Amino acid sequence: MNETIKVLETRRSCRNFDSSKMVNEETVNAILEAGTYAASGMGKQSAVIIAVTNKEVRDQLSKENASVMGVNSDPFYGAPVILIVLANKDVPTYMYDGSLVMGNLMNAAKSLGVDSIWIHRAKEEFESDFGKKMLADLGIEGNYEGIGHCALGYAASELGAPAARKDNYVYYVK
Repeated sequence: MNETIKVLETRRSCRNFDSSKMVNEETVNAILEAGTYAASGMGKQSAVIIAVTNKEVRDQLSKENASVMGVNSDPFYGAPVILIVLANKDVPTYMYDGSLVMGNLMNAAKSLGVDSIWIHRAKEEFESDFGKKMLADLGIEGNYEGIGHCALGYAASELGAPAARKDNYVYYVK
């Protein structure tokens, strides 16, 4: 089987990371680079990625995300690395562009033996004072909206098999 298709068919969302096992910097950088090669509307590359490997900042993000969700648990499931994708709302295709970056990040992670999950609520986080301050501190200016968090790490236990594909997923017009 083609290796790319194998990655696409076997990637699963991880909801239980081994928080003690960090992804090495070289691997994180390879995943990030793959994210930068995502297709984008008119080639405008409207997305940006914030890579968080600092535990203190990661834990603050977790707290903010949990607050948006209204829970008191870690919405990142213990993942030690969080890649945040935002996209410039001034570009008409920004939501799609950012979503394609998220897909590239997760599929690249799988191809390198790293587990992942897409976590939502980045929009609300970066509309808050917390998010606005983070962007300002990083020197990110513009009309950015949070698209998602790609939580990365290594599963604490085996990931399950894929769910059966639904009936009538594909329709042909010949």
